[in-house]
Amino acid sequence: MSERRSGEGQPDKTLALLWRNHSNSTADESVDRKRGAGRRPSLNVDDVVQAGIQLADDQGLAAASMGGLAKELGVGTMTLYTYVPSKDELLDLMVDQVLGERELPGPGESRPEDWREQVELYSRQTRAMFQRHLWLSQVSTIRPPVGPGMLAGREYLLSALLGLGLGALETNTAALAITTYVDSAASLEAESQLVERATGQSNDAWWYERNDLWETYFDVDRHPAMTTIWHADGYQSSTREAAADSYRYGLDRLLDGIENTAL
Repeated sequence: MSERRSGEGQPDKTLALLWRNHSNSTADESVDRKRGAGRRPSLNVDDVVQAGIQLADDQGLAAASMGGLAKELGVGTMTLYTYVPSKDELLDLMVDQVLGERELPGPGESRPEDWREQVELYSRQTRAMFQRHLWLSQVSTIRPPVGPGMLAGREYLLSALLGLGLGALETNTAALAITTYVDSAASLEAESQLVERATGQSNDAWWYERNDLWETYFDVDRHPAMTTIWHADGYQSSTREAAADSYRYGLDRLLDGIENTAL
């Protein structure tokens, strides 16, 4: 499926828009000046971002183009550009907005006492976020939107690990490892559902249509490990069950490794 990348917009404009709702941001004032004094705006940046998210949720990421969004909001495309400079900045705003939807406790707020439970909370919230917004699986965040939503997630995971007694570098590395694992798995899960939705065919049905592989083409001598697992009933799960089981196994082992390092 097609993929877009966050972090492609102009840095100064993107940062000002990402942090527009914070006291030191001048993004809204800049937009107002651009429209001219005395004109009462019918929209604001928040409206534009939320409409983009809703379009992507309902119709897919491609639908949240500047033209499609302008039509949805009932304004001209050029008017939309007075709120958001381009589709690149819009994408960053959309991604960071949904990252901020995760209910992750901030500094001083109540949270689970056990660090593993805190990581589990991050895991649940992140997977739920991807399920609400399947289009996120089509966005590469190798260069992430450095807004409040993204930073809140980083802050939360670092704070969950601080009490383990790891060094500063190890703490950051462990947090990044958790982020990489959880976010990547959640993205794959969402992509799987997007594929099923787009094709109208479940992944189990797709595999069933290819059953001739095992009878006609599969060579047991070249694949002895797979054959052993097959005869031991190791392939009984559905594709969704297998994905859920492998996710649980991987996260548990990752957290075990972090815990053992801290001992």
